[in-house]
Amino acid sequence: MARTVGEVMTSEVVEARRETSFKELARLLDRHRITGLPVVDHDDKVVGVVSETDLIRRQAAQATRGRVRRFRKAAPRRSTRHATTAARTTTAEELMSTPAITVHPEQRVADAARVMERHHVDRLPVVDEEDRLIGIATRRDLLRVFLRTDEEIRRDVTDDVLTRAMCLPPHTVIASVRDGMVTLEGQVEQRSDIPLTIQLTWRVDGVVGVVNNLTSSVDDTPPPEQHPSGGVTHPWLR
Repeated sequence: MARTVGEVMTSEVVEARRETSFKELARLLDRHRITGLPVVDHDDKVVGVVSETDLIRRQAAQATRGRVRRFRKAAPRRSTRHATTAARTTTAEELMSTPAITVHPEQRVADAARVMERHHVDRLPVVDEEDRLIGIATRRDLLRVFLRTDEEIRRDVTDDVLTRAMCLPPHTVIASVRDGMVTLEGQVEQRSDIPLTIQLTWRVDGVVGVVNNLTSSVDDTPPPEQHPSGGVTHPWLR
């Protein structure tokens, strides 16, 4: 029902080693048209991530130091030569962000998206149970989930949620989908089934919203309690 990171990740990963030079990192990013790559050790365990931003930040810092030297009347050619040498000898180990934020292939795509947002990263190395690199998931990979057709979403809601999870007879509840927005219409047996049905529908990949038009034949929710002050308190408001 909900797709996992392993289903959307890229398995052929462009990677770097701790000793990879600044120049080689720039070549890798340019050649493969990517904005970042993981750094692994000799055992293929992820030790960090290098992004375009890391490289640009280092270049900007070198340029700033070069200007300071020129103001101190240092020879221009020497400053240029020094900056070029510094760029050539800078390695991935010095540039990378560490520790790397990683995910496992069995995690849900939605969970990986939350990790990206929480840590403000654009890519997540995917690792196995021994933390070895097996893939990478980018924002673009995760967004593919929302490119599913309305018919694919409707089929998953009907088969996985209404039939399999909620055990509803056919045509008891009808799901319709438009632009990822799911509308649920029909009657479930118990009122307490309504929030669960909505929650499970939200978990289907590609769903961007749920419109609830469900009713129930039996109201099994607890009656509202009388508050000492005379007001009525519902259990879900406590």
